[in-house]
Amino acid sequence: MKQKALFLLKIFLTWFIIHSLFIIIDGLVDEVVASDVVVILGNKVNEDGQLSERLKTRVDKGLEWYQRGLCTKILVSGGLGKEGHLEGSAMATYLVQKGIPSSVILIDNKGNNTQATAQNTKVLFSQQTSITIISQYYHISRTRLAFQNVGFTSIHGVHADYFELRDFYSIFREFFGYYKYWWL
Repeated sequence: MKQKALFLLKIFLTWFIIHSLFIIIDGLVDEVVASDVVVILGNKVNEDGQLSERLKTRVDKGLEWYQRGLCTKILVSGGLGKEGHLEGSAMATYLVQKGIPSSVILIDNKGNNTQATAQNTKVLFSQQTSITIISQYYHISRTRLAFQNVGFTSIHGVHADYFELRDFYSIFREFFGYYKYWWL
């Protein structure tokens, strides 16, 4: 019995390592292609209303994509953070301050999680719309899966240029999150 448990543990750990490497590599390899819309996933807005550094790097990447002509629309998606700010609205304000026309920006303030963002995007765009998702590298695989789950077929990933120690925990969490979304 103990040998069986040890064998199963080894299989699980091997799979965990292989899949975590897949998540990392998939997230770090940006797909530089033009798409109809860039979807920037939300994150923390500071108490003073400024974007957290993690969120700012996501929005800056979306700004870069628009300035390079790689999208025609930007969807900013997030929820109401515990700090009291709507993430989507804060991201939109930042983009307008950086010179992006407000007519290009769509705001989803009900994107409280990755699945909600994918579902809300489906309401706004047809399934044939090409999407570029922008988030942290470890979040790209699960986000792509969420968008596939609601019917999108042309989904590209781009990661924000921001790394922190917390990423190790996030990679661990994404392993389990991926399979949760896989079962949806």
